[in-house]
Amino acid sequence: MAYAALVSLAQTINLILNYHQNSILIQFKNQIKSIHKNVSFLQAVLPDFPKRPNSLEERIRDLAYKAEDVVEILWSEKIHASASGHSKSKVKQAKEKYDHLHYEFSDLEKVTKEVEAIVKEVRERHKEVVVGLDDESFKIKTLLLRDSRKLEVVPIVGMPGIGKTTLARYVYDDESIKKHFDVRAWVRVSENYNVSEIVSSLRVSMGISEAKNGSSENDRYIVHKYLFGRRYLIVLDDIWSLKAWDDLKEMFPDNRNESRVMFTTRLSAVASYVDASSPAHEMSFMNENFSWDLLRNRIFGDETCPTELESVGRTIATSCSGLPLAIVVISGLLTVDRGKAVDQKIIAAWEKVAKNVKSAISENDRQFDKILALSFTHLPHHLRPLFLYLGGFPEDYEMRVSKLIKLWVSEGFLKPSGPNKSLEEVAEEYLEDLVKRNLVLVTKRKCNGRIKSFSLHDLMREMCIRKALEHNFFLHVRGSLEEGTKIMRRVSIIQSDLDFLYGSTIHTVICLYDRRRGQQCSLGCCRLLRILDLIDAHEYFYKNDESSTSLPEHLFELFHLRYLAFDYPFSIPAAISNLRNLQTLIITSNNHLKPVELPMEIWRLPQLRHLLIVSCVFPIEEGATFALENLQTLYKAVNFDCSEKFLEKIPNVKRMAISYRGDVEKMYEKDYALRNLTCLQTLEDLKIEVCNFPKEQQRLLNPVFPRTLKNLTLSGLGLPWEDFKIVGSLPSLEVLKLRDDACVGEIWETTDGGFCRLELLLIDQSHFKYWMAESTHFPRLKFLLLRHCWDLKEIPTDIGDIPTLELIEVDDCNRSLLGSVKEIQYYLDDIYGNNSVQVRYIKESQSIVDDEQADQMLNDDSNERGRE
Repeated sequence: MAYAALVSLAQTINLILNYHQNSILIQFKNQIKSIHKNVSFLQAVLPDFPKRPNSLEERIRDLAYKAEDVVEILWSEKIHASASGHSKSKVKQAKEKYDHLHYEFSDLEKVTKEVEAIVKEVRERHKEVVVGLDDESFKIKTLLLRDSRKLEVVPIVGMPGIGKTTLARYVYDDESIKKHFDVRAWVRVSENYNVSEIVSSLRVSMGISEAKNGSSENDRYIVHKYLFGRRYLIVLDDIWSLKAWDDLKEMFPDNRNESRVMFTTRLSAVASYVDASSPAHEMSFMNENFSWDLLRNRIFGDETCPTELESVGRTIATSCSGLPLAIVVISGLLTVDRGKAVDQKIIAAWEKVAKNVKSAISENDRQFDKILALSFTHLPHHLRPLFLYLGGFPEDYEMRVSKLIKLWVSEGFLKPSGPNKSLEEVAEEYLEDLVKRNLVLVTKRKCNGRIKSFSLHDLMREMCIRKALEHNFFLHVRGSLEEGTKIMRRVSIIQSDLDFLYGSTIHTVICLYDRRRGQQCSLGCCRLLRILDLIDAHEYFYKNDESSTSLPEHLFELFHLRYLAFDYPFSIPAAISNLRNLQTLIITSNNHLKPVELPMEIWRLPQLRHLLIVSCVFPIEEGATFALENLQTLYKAVNFDCSEKFLEKIPNVKRMAISYRGDVEKMYEKDYALRNLTCLQTLEDLKIEVCNFPKEQQRLLNPVFPRTLKNLTLSGLGLPWEDFKIVGSLPSLEVLKLRDDACVGEIWETTDGGFCRLELLLIDQSHFKYWMAESTHFPRLKFLLLRHCWDLKEIPTDIGDIPTLELIEVDDCNRSLLGSVKEIQYYLDDIYGNNSVQVRYIKESQSIVDDEQADQMLNDDSNERGRE
């Protein structure tokens, strides 16, 4: 984890050197720059370090941690001393620590030059049994035997232990495959491959005699010559890199005779690189029945499982989460004497294993851990901390990408990548890299293909937790803390109190449990805290006195805090200006009617990037000298003033949700200047909702939208349909959601040239009667969702002719509308034979759709959208 520590330290130093009050640190500036130079050097050479973490990397990590702690203490003490005039003794003490550390860093540069070459890692193959592969093997055989004369490549992709090699071997040994190909050869490539050894293995597998004094190039020529004119199948097992394929592909001639190359890999990027035109076969997890069949086969062979063990055996198999390797490993713990009666001792042993299958695997078979750990070992240095971070969340936890990225950025794990790319965009690319490496599982994607949420396979998560502890990276606390446990820089807490927190080195606290009201503890001891996430620790700040609405004073002494999240709409005091490094502020609450009053001092947070509050009043400061230039997210501001001077102070906002409420006396009479939204030239996602405004006043809210918008949600706006053409002209708009009479009038008529990129259209609670449109008016529409459209007579027939259309969904609140949809379905199915468009009817009581459900329509596989 040295890389993450160095990146974080570099960012901290950059903050100090660029701080608008950095004159208070001028006496330490040269020393800080010197450390920054050494840090930059180490970051440059670290990617060449051995893949396996070693003592030198651990030393770099520990020194970077210590340096950052001392620098941050120095920084905060100088701030406090300058503000209060307190004694400078603490500053002097911190500087003494700092000076000593500087010498260690100077020495470290010399040590790094002595780093040894990467040591080749020996990997063992695991014992394999074939169960439940008939369907998957049939797909592979179809690809291998299909009528295509050109040389084709068939990739098999999947996470570690899922059975890629087993499937490939099963197909390779199939009789139909043996008969079809003149030559078959199998070779294992592995992570640290040697081309000469691979070529030699291929020659042996094909039965070619060794040539005397043959060079590597000559051997490759011999293999190529032997394969020329023959119909062959070559299996390359376990490819780890693009270079490996480039080093080998020239040996395989295209004989135009249906020859094939099949390979296995855990990296999707390798599969797409080798042959983008040939779809990879993605391995899926085993279902419960196949899992049990495999476990039973491993233990009992052809014999029947005793009835006394079947129930607990099925439980064990299911707990292995569909991963064949886990089942193979766990079967070694459940061996029984065949032919002998099952006694209580054997049953008790099986039940003990069933209680904690995952820990039983890791404790009793190092081979399993090694196989999973290879994926971590092979990760580039910049991805390791991002992956280990995922182990800090509960089992089966569905992680929203938007939250995770904010945490990664606040941790300081990421380096800028060019002037036009934000840290959030860099983080999203890194997450996609982890997906391509089959280390995380995507659960939802957005309409534009970007990941919305994901999860971690249970066994991969267990490996994450072990590695995090091994590298002193993350402490995962469940229940009480074991005596003698070393507190780490990051703590994830499940079903425990915070009473054990102590020491100034803690940087991250993430609570994932419901704590008891009144059981508070002070965080004042955690002076260097960067992240405090209490969203799931309900009522942590809520005292026994229910009338208390204030946050604890010690919270605003955490000068280095970057991420703060809690779940109650406390008022925010002026002291928030002390949190000069705050990047993310999140406040959730069930009380949507009580907006959080933000103080004027919110403008004094120069690093603020994301402000996510269920409902807030954002202050207007006339003549403010500060601007929130880093602000990307503002959600959700009540009665938000869009005056030009105000919007100029949030120039880089990308996502914004604003709400206008007429429940405050005469508030609806104000001009909120929504016409100035065009000033926001980076805005991509906008939500506007209007509540309790008199209809005659709604025209005061008439907005003009920036052309950069990709997602637009309007609710209760009352915009006339004839004025809606401005929305259709937005060139980048992909998702449009109209709720609660967002538009009013009896007729909506669209024209050519509008909605050129729109993919999803949701209309919910609307009273329009006639919709006049042609297929060319929505050239890219995929999903049309109509809910509570009580008066709409029909859907335009031409909608069915949109070539990209995949789904029409309506509720049963309107018989006339249902009839028109069925007519479209009839013409599509019976007249044109077009089965690609799904039509779905739902009950009105089931037709409430939130934004997430609507977005998910774009992510569902078409095979899962059955027609009722």
